[in-house]
Amino acid sequence: MTLVLRGYCQFIRYVVRFIGRSVSYLLPVLAGIVAYEVFARYILDKPTIWGYDSSLFLFGYIAALGGAYAQQKEAHINVDIVHGKVSEKVRRLFDMTTAILAIGFLAVMTKMCFGMFLESMEFHYKTQSEWAPPMNHFWLMVTISAVIFIAQYSTELIQNIFWFVTGRELLGEHCDLSELSEQPFRVDSHQIDKPAFDKESPDGN
Repeated sequence: MTLVLRGYCQFIRYVVRFIGRSVSYLLPVLAGIVAYEVFARYILDKPTIWGYDSSLFLFGYIAALGGAYAQQKEAHINVDIVHGKVSEKVRRLFDMTTAILAIGFLAVMTKMCFGMFLESMEFHYKTQSEWAPPMNHFWLMVTISAVIFIAQYSTELIQNIFWFVTGRELLGEHCDLSELSEQPFRVDSHQIDKPAFDKESPDGN
């Protein structure tokens, strides 16, 4: 059972990481479209009819599909005032509660967005702009993003439950140098109470 759970968590983490890193390549495309739209509007005085919708869709793709990867990297904004002051057991209870609530919300979101996708396919919904591109792909993307997010939260829930049952980490405690290089200023909430230097030593050593 442990091997199955570990394999599932590792597989989901790999998929989430792959998708998150892949959509990051859309950022230069988004920047290029915005820059060209500004140039065309204010320099050439010939604004495009596709610039606004294209940049809006791309931003939605990047934010939604990259959300699960940001969760995996703990890059979302957190308030650790309470979380960092309690014991590890209480912290994990907080994390489990958050994961359960998030999965419930995302499940409802998945159902609603998939319903909107089917409706947009049936009635051929389009944006209210001069270009008027179809909306069905956007609702499908949001649905897939919610499913990916649920999968990411499920791995965190499984890891915390495994720790409560066995007292061990499911994936082990290891330091990935590539992850550290991506978050050079990340502060571990477990260390917020530790002094930055020894006050009794003149040079801090």
